[in-house]
Amino acid sequence: MMISKTMNEKLNEQVMHELHAALVYLDLSCPFSEMGLNVFAEWFRHHAMEERQHAMKIFSYIHEVGGTVKMSAIPAPPKRPSSTEDIVKLALEHELLVTRQINDLMALAEKESDYATRSFLQWFVDEQVEEVAVVNELLQLMKLADGKNLLQVESRVAKMLEREGS
Repeated sequence: MMISKTMNEKLNEQVMHELHAALVYLDLSCPFSEMGLNVFAEWFRHHAMEERQHAMKIFSYIHEVGGTVKMSAIPAPPKRPSSTEDIVKLALEHELLVTRQINDLMALAEKESDYATRSFLQWFVDEQVEEVAVVNELLQLMKLADGKNLLQVESRVAKMLEREGS
């Protein structure tokens, strides 16, 4: 095995964190669908799929380096906030949590002089910068809308989706 037992365990945890993030985003899409704000709903579903892809990327890496994948239960998503702005705030809080988790993995890779895993994780570090920026942009739009004109905000979100390649 090319990675330590500790790194193997932490990467397994991150697979589950990424799957949890996918579940959170999927859950957060629901209120938007129920309100008929389908572009917002699609944005959250798109991000749910991205999080699942992140989990699969780590899953594959563990196998690639001779580690063992161990799946565990995925926690339920948190209670949905009632306002659209608070939904986006929750998404941002979750992205910041994932960023801390990735940074902790990077610190472990550096501590263990695990340069292969460090190289692998650099993509996630860069991805988290982008993810936080995108959710921050959405939050700023929601704040500007102040709970009104959400259909106008949806047109901006549609452009964000186009930029992200959805």
